[in-house]
Amino acid sequence: MGKKVLAARGKEATAVMSRWAISAVVALLIGMALPISAQTSTIDSDKVALAARVRQLEETLAAVQAQLDAIKSSLGAPANPAPGQQTAASAAPQHAAPGSAPGLTTPSVKAVDPEAVANLTRGETLPTDINKTHRFFERKPGKDLTFYTHAGELTTYGNLDVSFDVMTKGIRDLRDANGLPPVGNNGWLPDLSTNLSYVGIRGTQATGLKGLDFVYQLETQIDISSTSGTSESNSSESNQVKGGLTSRNSYIGLGSTKFGALVFGKTDAPYKQSTARLNPFFAMIGDYQVIMGNSGGDNRVEFGTRLDHSIWYTSKRLNGFEANVLFSPGQNRSSTSDNLAAGESDCTGIDIPGSGGSLPYACNDGAFSDAVSASVSYTKEPLYLVAAYERHMKVNRQSDLTGLYANVPTAYYNADVADEDAAKLGAQYTFAGKTTVSAIYEMLHRYVPDFLEFQNERQRSGSWLALTQVISADDSISMGWGRAYRTPGDPGQHNTSLELPPLGSPGDATGGRAQDNSANMYTVAYRHRLAGGLTAYVDWAATFNGPYAHYDLGAGGRGVTTDCHDASDATGGESSDPHCWAGGHLKGVSAGLDKRF
Repeated sequence: MGKKVLAARGKEATAVMSRWAISAVVALLIGMALPISAQTSTIDSDKVALAARVRQLEETLAAVQAQLDAIKSSLGAPANPAPGQQTAASAAPQHAAPGSAPGLTTPSVKAVDPEAVANLTRGETLPTDINKTHRFFERKPGKDLTFYTHAGELTTYGNLDVSFDVMTKGIRDLRDANGLPPVGNNGWLPDLSTNLSYVGIRGTQATGLKGLDFVYQLETQIDISSTSGTSESNSSESNQVKGGLTSRNSYIGLGSTKFGALVFGKTDAPYKQSTARLNPFFAMIGDYQVIMGNSGGDNRVEFGTRLDHSIWYTSKRLNGFEANVLFSPGQNRSSTSDNLAAGESDCTGIDIPGSGGSLPYACNDGAFSDAVSASVSYTKEPLYLVAAYERHMKVNRQSDLTGLYANVPTAYYNADVADEDAAKLGAQYTFAGKTTVSAIYEMLHRYVPDFLEFQNERQRSGSWLALTQVISADDSISMGWGRAYRTPGDPGQHNTSLELPPLGSPGDATGGRAQDNSANMYTVAYRHRLAGGLTAYVDWAATFNGPYAHYDLGAGGRGVTTDCHDASDATGGESSDPHCWAGGHLKGVSAGLDKRF
């Protein structure tokens, strides 16, 4: 509509209002000018005339209001609401402006709606979520599924990944001390695996305090190729329902673009998240978590975990620097961490008591008390640098000793509850030719006395090197090499329990000191983007264990993993007594489809 037409209609509205105002004033002056005597003598007739005049004025006012509404409608402005109602413009929220801290926003200044102010004259309160530009749950422009809410935003997101794999444990040719081979199918085995699939919502909400938001996230695992339930394998058992609501990173807290965010809940620790971008094989076979952060070579990753009941602070990014600090209270009633944490269904950092046949039935296979995790990073693309540290207090590994001794020496048993920590340095750089190089060096340590070093497999160094080359707009290839170095000692597995441990008796057996339990893992993956967020991939990976090592293939969140255990006594839970064969050469090939939104 042209400016001249708009101006003409505006003048028309003004003229109508002026004529109505003049008529009202003239009527009022005429009424005031009537002689008092005449009013008194003709009071009855005046009442009738006055009532008729009031009705006439009300009809005139209604007609004028209808004309005004028609003119405002043609101009694109909303009509006046009835008393007690709000217009869509006054009720909609003003969307939050993005902040500098990751995942945080801060509310922008809200304009005061004249209609809302007018409502005050009707005895109503001024709305706190006035927005003149967006409807409630209106889609925000951009690639993310973000919607405007009252004084905030809500984003839905997810990852759906299923692969077809063929893998082998590589233990078929191994023999135990009696010359017996592994039990069960130890050749190539096909499977269909759901790989770290999840959906979630996250958002911000204005608190009414300047520059401070309420932030939240609720996330759950999605089991596509299997049925959700408690987890049980031939070597572990858990009471956690991974497909339950908010089973993954979920929290609430307060965030500010000026000071960062403080949240409460459960989350992947800063130590884990700090180098996630250096892992091009996320949730594939050959994920770097087979080696990095994995102190024992099992499917669980001790220093790449989600920590429940945590308090986490993340700073804003300042001149490229960002810091993250997390504290997780152990909530354990036992001074040796061998009880379930209060409020939890599993041992902290491990499965249920007695999982995998460990005796006595307690949280004695890696359960810990308090935990702290922290990272400091520097980002100035194409360069990324990071340093991270995590410590677990009072880690109980007494089941290692009960598996070695018929009668565990008391001093040894008491000393096998000790702190463990991990530290790493990481770097990533992308060259002009679209080649990205990533590297990590890591040190793991367990603080036990020297007389327990003979069975200490939790202390070692590790390294990671990865290269990704972008071939085209839709294609890339990645290669990775992870190495776990030797540890001070080894508790021994089914085929490596050959030495008599210190203070042992005939029948006791261990791996002992200075054994070769190093390992190397190699991964190659090709990706092709089919559409926005939809990728097809092919992946090959292999883990070559030293004679005393038992690192797996697939740790880090995959639905199906390949490990060192054969099928002997593989009933699961407390009655399970699986045999772990060290020295396996695990291999696998995988083809999958991944959708991220």
